Amino acid sequence: MAELETAGTPPGGPTPAGVDTNADLAGHEAIEHQPELRPKKSGRLRLLRGIQRISSSPSLASRGRPRAHSSPYSISGSLSCVSLTSSPSPFGQPSTASSSGSGSGSGSYSYFSQASTADYYSTPPTSVPGSPNPESSGYDDIDSVLAVRKIETPIPAPATIAIPADIRKKKAVFNLWAHMPHEIRIHVLSFLTPKELVRASTVSKDFYKMCFDGQLWTCFDASEFYKEIPADSLAKIIVTAGPFVKDLNLRGCVQVEHYKRAEVVVKACKNLINATLEGCRNFQRTTLHSLLRSNEKLANLNLTGLTAVTNDTCRIIAQSCPQLQMFNVSWCKHMDARGIREVVEGCHMLKDLRAGEVKRFDNREVAEAIFTTNNLERLVLAGCDDLGDTALQIMIHGPDPEIDILTDRPNVPPRKLRHLDLSRCVRLTTSGVKALGHNVPDLEGLVLSGVARLTDAALEPILASAPRLTHLELEELPELTNTLLSEHLAKASCAPKLEHLSISYCENLGDSGMMPILRNCTRLRSVFMDNTRISDLTLAEAATMVRDRVVNSTWPTSSPSPYPVVGLSLVVYDCQNVTWTGIREVLSSNVEIVRHKPRNSRLTSTGQTTATISKSTADEIIGLKCFYGWQMTVDEHTKRVLRGDIAAACRLERKWADYMQANEEAGVAGANGRRRRRRAREAQLAHADEEEGGAGAVQGRRRARTAACAVM
Repeated sequence: MAELETAGTPPGGPTPAGVDTNADLAGHEAIEHQPELRPKKSGRLRLLRGIQRISSSPSLASRGRPRAHSSPYSISGSLSCVSLTSSPSPFGQPSTASSSGSGSGSGSYSYFSQASTADYYSTPPTSVPGSPNPESSGYDDIDSVLAVRKIETPIPAPATIAIPADIRKKKAVFNLWAHMPHEIRIHVLSFLTPKELVRASTVSKDFYKMCFDGQLWTCFDASEFYKEIPADSLAKIIVTAGPFVKDLNLRGCVQVEHYKRAEVVVKACKNLINATLEGCRNFQRTTLHSLLRSNEKLANLNLTGLTAVTNDTCRIIAQSCPQLQMFNVSWCKHMDARGIREVVEGCHMLKDLRAGEVKRFDNREVAEAIFTTNNLERLVLAGCDDLGDTALQIMIHGPDPEIDILTDRPNVPPRKLRHLDLSRCVRLTTSGVKALGHNVPDLEGLVLSGVARLTDAALEPILASAPRLTHLELEELPELTNTLLSEHLAKASCAPKLEHLSISYCENLGDSGMMPILRNCTRLRSVFMDNTRISDLTLAEAATMVRDRVVNSTWPTSSPSPYPVVGLSLVVYDCQNVTWTGIREVLSSNVEIVRHKPRNSRLTSTGQTTATISKSTADEIIGLKCFYGWQMTVDEHTKRVLRGDIAAACRLERKWADYMQANEEAGVAGANGRRRRRRAREAQLAHADEEEGGAGAVQGRRRARTAACAVM
């Protein structure tokens, strides 16, 4: 008892207040001597008591071996039982109370510090190390005490700390279209066609508003889908975008014939610049007049074939549309040339007048109005049966022109006409058309087809004074001769610029007139020579002209294609003097042009010379329209040349030539007629094989054939 008292009293330190040490020790000793009253030791208690014995053993203390590397404790010296826990336990106070009694950081622990209740307080150790309490056994449950303690490898802390789930927010999706400015969205939708805009409007309400925004409907062209769009939808679109519409094309839209729909369209469109109502046959007259009065900025107006157009309509146009530049009233049967006079006098900016098949153009006042303005650059009077020589002369010279004594020509300002169409004006003669000579220096297109009474004298002064002429149509003029072509047109100043020539049904024209044309007019792109006297010589001359044009690079091309293109179109059907020999000459020339295309030599790094296709020249061939029995072969040959399959084109040409030659020989009577007919059949079969298979045909079983040629 004395030893226990000594061990429980700290050196120089009083006993904690309120604690009766002797009474506590006596109670504890009674419990130790009565096993049935001794509390059962827990696993943690046994572990702590084992550690106490190890720390107070003199053998382990005297060795002085180093601390284990796997020890999770960073302090030196013996361990304190109390320091293993940070909360109150039945073994004593926190570690601060036990560490204050030893200045060296090592020492023994008293048996009092191992009390099993939380009311006992531990005191600093004062007894000699290695003197455990004799009343208690130090080897109870030794297996559990000496068990190896497993130390788990600490998990390294993550490099980053995750955001707590309660404050983590879902990432918002960025809607590019919603955040895009309205102007940019409208610009994107402007690339859609009207049909695509109507379809896109069904996506959502926002798309509906944007797709029917007036900025997208400044140009409304219904000519491509006028058969598919309902009348209500058409009227709804026009009403929605009405104030913004500037170009309105309702060509063929018969849906707006109903007066209610037409009135809706008229009330909506107030800023039209270009308007096309061609094909709206039953458009009401009052509705049309309202449309004309409410659009003062009209510049181009097309009323072709409208029955609602009258002379009063022309008067309204003259009063309400001072900026009109193009006016088309062709085939308007309820008006005449007097309405044209109102428009010409009221619209001083008018440059394009088209009045085909309009009556009463023999009126002198109408002719004087056209002469006085002198602003027209295009005048189309096709089919005006009333137009005579006197009216045409007044349009060009005026009513009483002053005649120049030296030249015997009217001394008047030249006309600004660039395109003149007088086709089917049957009352015109040579004296009236001759008035155009030396008075239309800017003329580029002249159409006189169907004016049957014209002679060479009517065209000679025109060709001599029109250096810019590029299009000339002289169909159905039987009195023209080869002299006009060879001596006047081929030698005229406009010959190098001529691109289109039509002499169809001019039965007196032949090789003597056309061959000089093909030699001098090297920019020709289309020549119509059907029902004339030309022969194979003209076709050979055309082939030579195209070949020389390609070699000499006289044909300008902005971006030559790697494949050939049709540079000259010839129409030679119903020409009695054209045979299959001339057709074959054109086909051979097409192959030769492509095969011998100009090439540039280039020296490679290995010293070899390679040929590259020249980028400055265009591969041009002749497109031919000939006798219908040969046309299928010609078209197939042209297709093969255009796609660059020269071998197949040559093979087709050879087979066709053999067939035609054998066919001609088979028609000759004589002793060898049977042999010739057999050769014709063989050539026919070979040509049929070529037509069926082509260049890359798969060899296989031939199907049965009749005696007729597949091509012919």
